[in-house]
Amino acid sequence: MLKLSKQSFQTVINRSLWVILCKGMIKKITLIIFLFFLLGFESTAQTCTALGQNPQTAFPVCGTTVFSQNSVAICGDRALVSPCTTSTVTLTDKNPYWYKFTCYRSGTLGFVITPNNLNDDYDWQLFDVTGKNPANIYSDLSMFVACNWSGEKGTTGASIAGTSLILCDGPGVPLFSSMPNILIGHNYLLLISHFTDSQSGYSLSFGGGTGSITDPTDPHLESAAAACDGTVVTVKLNKKMKCRTLAFNGSDFSINTAVTNIISAVGNGCSSSFDTDSIILTLNNPLPAGSYIITMQNGIDANTLLDNCDRFIPVGENIPLTVYPVQATPMDSLTKPACAPQVLELVFRKPIRCNSIEPGGSDFVVTGTYPVTVISAVGNCVNGVSSKIFVKLSTPLQQAGNFQIKLVTGIDGNTVIDECGQQTPAGELLLFSIKDTVNASFSYAINLGCEVDVVNYNHSGANTVNNWTWLFDNQSSSNQQNPSISYSIFGNHQAQLIVSNGICKDTSAVSIFLNNTLKAGFESTLLVCPNDLAFFRDTSIGDIRYWDWNLGNGTPSYVSNPPPQSYLPVGSNYTVPIKLIVENNIGCKDTAVGNITVIWNCYIDVPSAFTPNNDGLNDYLYPLNAYKAKDLKFSVYNRLGQRVFYSEDWTQKWDGTFNGKKADLGTYVWMLQYTNTDTNKKVDQKGTVVLLR
Repeated sequence: MLKLSKQSFQTVINRSLWVILCKGMIKKITLIIFLFFLLGFESTAQTCTALGQNPQTAFPVCGTTVFSQNSVAICGDRALVSPCTTSTVTLTDKNPYWYKFTCYRSGTLGFVITPNNLNDDYDWQLFDVTGKNPANIYSDLSMFVACNWSGEKGTTGASIAGTSLILCDGPGVPLFSSMPNILIGHNYLLLISHFTDSQSGYSLSFGGGTGSITDPTDPHLESAAAACDGTVVTVKLNKKMKCRTLAFNGSDFSINTAVTNIISAVGNGCSSSFDTDSIILTLNNPLPAGSYIITMQNGIDANTLLDNCDRFIPVGENIPLTVYPVQATPMDSLTKPACAPQVLELVFRKPIRCNSIEPGGSDFVVTGTYPVTVISAVGNCVNGVSSKIFVKLSTPLQQAGNFQIKLVTGIDGNTVIDECGQQTPAGELLLFSIKDTVNASFSYAINLGCEVDVVNYNHSGANTVNNWTWLFDNQSSSNQQNPSISYSIFGNHQAQLIVSNGICKDTSAVSIFLNNTLKAGFESTLLVCPNDLAFFRDTSIGDIRYWDWNLGNGTPSYVSNPPPQSYLPVGSNYTVPIKLIVENNIGCKDTAVGNITVIWNCYIDVPSAFTPNNDGLNDYLYPLNAYKAKDLKFSVYNRLGQRVFYSEDWTQKWDGTFNGKKADLGTYVWMLQYTNTDTNKKVDQKGTVVLLR
C-alpha cells in the first residue's frame, strides 16, 4: 500500500471531487456532506501537542515492561528525513507517539509493536539523539538508525527474522526489520507512526536482542531540604520516577513531628514530562529549626514511587532533614579563578534574590597586589533567584598577585538578599590569588653532523612554569624543560611545546629546517657512438662546495658539471664506470656511481641474409646498431605481400617464423622507418633479405 503524505491524500480527494461534479452523479445535499468530510479530514491533521506526541516529550520506557497505548490521537503528519524518502514518497510522523531510552549494555535491540486491531498499519523509525537536539530528527539524517515503513497491516518491529535495517513503504514489504545495534551510554528515540486513521492503540514490548535498555540502578531517596519558612520541603530522588505514581496529597511521605503535616506533593517538571527526580512537599505549618526524618510509605494510591521499570522505593526508607534558623547567608566561597580571569564566580549557601544584585557591580570591591575595577555583577537566575553571582572585572588578571573580594553596600542601598529575605552583612570578604600567564615560546640551537644532527631546545621556565610537554614531528615527546633531540633524517621538522604553571597554559610550535642533507647524483649520456661526446650533469642535493669526478678516461674534473668527454671505440662495445664524490660546507661526503657504454659501430643497416637455424650465428633479422633511431618501425613481407614480422623496438628480432611455423626459404622484403636523433630527419629505407637454413 502506497503511503501518501497529508498533502498527497488531499490532492487525491480534490481530483475525485472534480470528477464527481463533472459527471453530475450526486445531489447538492450529498455534495455538502462530502465537503464537510473534506473539512473534517483537514482538521484531523493538527499539530501534536500532548505529552509523548513529539520528540521533546517522549515516553521514557524500560526493557522489562510492556507499554500499552490504548488509543491514538489523530494529529501530526510532519515530514521526516529517512533513507526511504524519495522525490515521489514523503514519510511523515502520522498520528505519532515517541519513546525514549538509554542503552546500558551494547548489543542488538529487539522489539515488537502489536496493534490492538491487527488490520491497522503501524510504522516505526529509530533515531540516535546522543548529544543532539531531539527536534532535529526532522532534518538531520545522521541521527537515523533503522526503520520499517511497510505498507502491510499487523504486528511489526525488529527481530532476528529481519534481513535489513531499512525497509521502505509499499505492499509486500516485510513487517520486521533486522535488529539494530545500540551503544552503551547512547540515547535513542523510537517513533511509532499510525498510518491507519483510527484511534485504536497498540502495545510495545522489548526483547530478543543482546543489548539492554534497563537502568540497573534501584530507586532510592537521596536528600531533603527545607525552604526558608519551613512550609516547603524538596525531596531529591536518585533517578527519575514516574509522575503518575506520586500521590497528589503527599501521602507517599511522612515526617516525624506532630507540629505539622504534609498536605500536598508535586513532581518537579511533571507538567511537561512523564517523570521527575525531585518532589516538592507542602506542609500545613512551618517546621521549627531542628532535625527531622522524611520516611517513604505507601500512599493513597497503594504504592510508593515507581521508576520507569516499575521498581519502587522501599517502604520505610528515610532521609534526614535539617531546618536551619533563619539567618543571613554568608558569602560562602569563590570558585578557583582560571588563567587570566575577567569574571569571578561567587557561590552562596542559599539562593540570592536576583533583584538584590546591583547590575553595575557596586555590591563588590576587589583589592590586592595591583588595582582592579569591578564593572558588573549578574546571577544565573532561575525563578528569580541564583546560588551564584558572576562579578566581571574591567580587564583580565594576567599578572600574579594576592587579592580579596569584599561585599559592600551597593548604590541600590543594600548588599545582597537571600531567598528568605535576609541581607548578607557588608564587610564579608574572600581571599584569592592569581598566577602569571605563561609563554610557551622557546629557542633552539642546531649542531649539524654528517650522519646525525642534534637540536638543543630551551625554555626559560618563567612565570612559575612547572610542566613542559614537547612533541617532535608528532612522533616522539619529552617532559624535560630543555631536551636535546637527535635527527638522522635531515630537512623539515616540527617541534611543539605546551607549558603550564598549574593554572595557565600556553602552546608554541616552530618548523626547523636541517639544511645539511647531502645526496650525490648525476645524469650522463648512456650510449656513446664513435666520434660522439659524452655529457655529464650534476644532480646532487645539498650545500655542496667540492666535486671530484672520475670520468673513466683518465681526465679528472673538479667542477659541478665537467666538460663533454670523448671515448675511443674498439672492436666491440664496452662499459666505462663513472664516479662522483661531493663534499658539503661542513665536510660531509657522499658518492654516486654509474656507467656509460661506448658503442663501436652506430651505422644503421639491415643484413642481406640470415640463417635462423639456432646455431648461434646470424639467427635473427633486425636493424643493426639502431642506437640513434627514434619512432622506429621495421616490417618484413613475404612474396605474397603478407607482413610476417613487425616491430617498433629495434632490439626485438625476427626469428624466421610466421604464425608459429618456420617461414619458407627465399627472399623477403623489409621496410625501415625512423628519425635520426642527431639530425632529427626522417629516414625511409627498403631492401631484401634472403632466409637460409
